[in-house]
Amino acid sequence: MTKGAPARPAARRGRTGLIRAGFLLPALVLLGLLVVYPIGYTAWRSLFDADGTDFVGLGNYAEMFTDEATYTALRNNVIWVVVAPAVITVLGLIFAVLTERVRWGTAFKTIMFMPMAISFLAAGVIFTLVYDHSPDKGVLNAVATGVHDTWEAPSPYPGARPRPNGPLKESGEGAEAQVRAGEAALLPLVAVSPETQAGLRDAVPAASEPGALTGTVWVDFSPGGAGEAGRIDPGEKGMKDLVVQAVVDGKVVASAETGPDGAFRLEGVSGDATVRLPAENFAPRYGGVEWLGPGLVTPAIIGAYVWMWAGFAMVLIGAGLAAIDRDVLEAARTDGASEFQVFRKITVPMLAPVLVVVVVTLVINVMKIFDLVYVLAPGPVQQDASVLALQMYVRSFGGSDSDQGLGSAIAIVLFLLVLPAMIFNIRRFRRENT
Repeated sequence: MTKGAPARPAARRGRTGLIRAGFLLPALVLLGLLVVYPIGYTAWRSLFDADGTDFVGLGNYAEMFTDEATYTALRNNVIWVVVAPAVITVLGLIFAVLTERVRWGTAFKTIMFMPMAISFLAAGVIFTLVYDHSPDKGVLNAVATGVHDTWEAPSPYPGARPRPNGPLKESGEGAEAQVRAGEAALLPLVAVSPETQAGLRDAVPAASEPGALTGTVWVDFSPGGAGEAGRIDPGEKGMKDLVVQAVVDGKVVASAETGPDGAFRLEGVSGDATVRLPAENFAPRYGGVEWLGPGLVTPAIIGAYVWMWAGFAMVLIGAGLAAIDRDVLEAARTDGASEFQVFRKITVPMLAPVLVVVVVTLVINVMKIFDLVYVLAPGPVQQDASVLALQMYVRSFGGSDSDQGLGSAIAIVLFLLVLPAMIFNIRRFRRENT
């Protein structure tokens, strides 16, 4: 062996190291430019005021934790982290177990996973229509009003009211007029929609009857406006199915419903009496639930998020189920364990690593949720649904009152909150690969 031979392996290792460094350098440069530098600059910027000129130290952090809007965003983030991953994981577990036992399991999995292909922006647009307050547009409120009206019949003439200067006067019980038995009463109403009037017959004046209280309730509005107020003109419609009550000394003594032409007849009434049209005749229709109102906006947005990510959890957990040794499950069943006991004491513990992956992934994801909240929450209640990522955006780029120092402080806090979950994931990956 020559004197210079031992130097060759060292030189070769040096050249190999340079080659590796050459391949890694572009990635390291990109990593520095796109990750390290933005994080460092954001941390530095969070120590300055809104203009970036005066050093304020930790002042932005102090302001952030005393600002009510930021506190609301932090509280909503806690709700997201606690609720969304848990609900999605439970649903994914249930779906994964059930799809193994149904005939069309593959088709069901495909349908459930399809929302993952939709962006948060598109999902926000879809659920804006789903949560629309109008039952004619919003799917959920259409269902809610249908169920409500099945159990409680809607009022026949919502929003109708007595004609101004007419005999009927509004009261706490509805609409009332003073009448005398033996004389036919004329009770005009207005504010009945053309659609409702289209299904009504022409009004017919009721005949007076001794010993009875008769009258007609009609829409006192002639087509074209060519009628006389307080009189039944040709073409004016009688209001059928209205409840009419006769009240004497504060007590209801008789009750009836108007006929197809708006006429009614109350027996057993004599002398002076009060005719009452109860308020239930004119109560507004049930309008459904204000899903995107201040009280329900955060749960509603979480519901849209669950719709998107339940398929993700189902697929991952389904893959974990496929890897479980079936002999263990069969042995438990042979020993007399019920299906629920097999699921609780064997299936779930064996799926624990997969469930941890799903939960940690979802926690990291919901901590950064932004676009779904931004799209779905209406302007007046956006602050009630705000999360840290949205608050960071609003404070940094919110117009004339923007404060990028405070926005940077929120970004650093959000990064620190996500960091533990990321470190946990990295350590778990390393343990699995060793």
